[in-house]
Amino acid sequence: MSAAGEGMWAELLSVVHTVIAVTDNAVIIYFLAINTGYLVLVLLAVREFIRRARRARFAGYDDAASSPFTPPVSVLMPAHNEAAGIVEAVRAMLLLRYPVFEVVIVDDGSTDGTLDALRDAFDLVEVDCVVPRDVPARGDVTSVHLPRGGPVPLVVARKVNGGKADALNVGINLARYPLLCMVDADSILDSQALLAVAKPFSDDPMRVVATGGAIGLANGCTVVAGRVVEPHAPPDLLGRVQVVEYLRAFFLGRTGWSRLGGLLIIAGAFGLFRRDAVVAAGGMDPDCIGEDAELVIRLHRHMREQGRDYRIVFVTEPISWSEAPSQRKVLARQRRRWHRGLTEILIKHRRMIGNPAYGRIGLLALPFHVVFELLAPLVELAGLVLVPLGVLVGAVNVDFLWHFLLAAYVYALVVSMVSVVVEEYAFHRFTQWRDVRGVLIGVLAENIGYRQLTAWWRLRGLWDGLRRSPQEWGSMTRAGFGSSSQASEGGGDRA
Repeated sequence: MSAAGEGMWAELLSVVHTVIAVTDNAVIIYFLAINTGYLVLVLLAVREFIRRARRARFAGYDDAASSPFTPPVSVLMPAHNEAAGIVEAVRAMLLLRYPVFEVVIVDDGSTDGTLDALRDAFDLVEVDCVVPRDVPARGDVTSVHLPRGGPVPLVVARKVNGGKADALNVGINLARYPLLCMVDADSILDSQALLAVAKPFSDDPMRVVATGGAIGLANGCTVVAGRVVEPHAPPDLLGRVQVVEYLRAFFLGRTGWSRLGGLLIIAGAFGLFRRDAVVAAGGMDPDCIGEDAELVIRLHRHMREQGRDYRIVFVTEPISWSEAPSQRKVLARQRRRWHRGLTEILIKHRRMIGNPAYGRIGLLALPFHVVFELLAPLVELAGLVLVPLGVLVGAVNVDFLWHFLLAAYVYALVVSMVSVVVEEYAFHRFTQWRDVRGVLIGVLAENIGYRQLTAWWRLRGLWDGLRRSPQEWGSMTRAGFGSSSQASEGGGDRA
């Protein structure tokens, strides 16, 4: 090689070294920032737990359960091919402790006999009913059914298949009461869950427009008569790691965001909304695969643009239990779909991002979700490639590699460990040490392969959302809840 060629090659290597070194430093700063952000949210959650613990004895659930002033609730349950467990799920819902409520089941074009199972169990008869059009619904309602001559507060509607969001819109149109509780057909609610999640509406009726309840994983739990009577850690490692995720991001993270007034996500498996606010915002968006989170952001947007004083609150104590995937391919579809939904939502509401007109939602919550949620899988996978590459070509030294591992994984391990300890201290859901030990094993296992796999799945979801590929839910089979249920796959899709 000529001297000129050698000089150009040396110059190119120098540029490559510089780029890799700068990029690797940026990756380390990114991981320090994201883990610090989660730690701040956990600490904010601790403050909220302390405040709630002081007020727990004055919660007044007994008074609310018998008071005529407790706002009535319409429980909306979309169902598609849920014949195996729909009857047990509805019976459990009808036994919730609440003064006045109704259960509205919307059968979204099931082909497995879901309506027949409900008809046989509750002696349903078809009735003439004009369904209002308060929010748009695409699938036509073909029939409406009520229990024959009984006091059971149950309404069952059959419609042409149009997806979960469209089924919820039909439920919204059928609902008679001012509060809407949206739950999944495979969800199990604690008996006082509805009282607890409705309490903020009674405490602050003029401002609260939505509340979300905590989601627990039912894998491995003992279930009797539609109630979780003994929580346990999942028996498999995949389930235990997901428990850690739910605690850190879905439970403590949302508690922290609620404390900041920046809650963007209420789980579709358990959320309570003011009906007039949902109708004013236009109902659910059937074109968005993450319709639950999209509704919450649209409520923020609507309220801000109307200049309204409002609150959207996360309630830590009520629990809705759902099954989590126990097979890798099912979990992959779930996480890919979740991240695609996040991508679609942020693109749809991009005008709010960084916009001071939307207050802390536009300036804090949405930018955080763009930088530390949407782009996280891209940065993590880039770090896994560029940092070792930098060591290989001599752009960074081995000490730098250890700094990367400390920032990216050890710090994350500490945050997860703190999350588990905080939740167990505050609520003590597990009564046996082996369950706590199982979750702690999940903390240790999360960073060994699991995080890298979920980053890849989420990156694929990001790509799906950017190129607007056809939406596919895939098969999400469920094990169901028995007397000592150990969940298989499916479920947990709306956490």
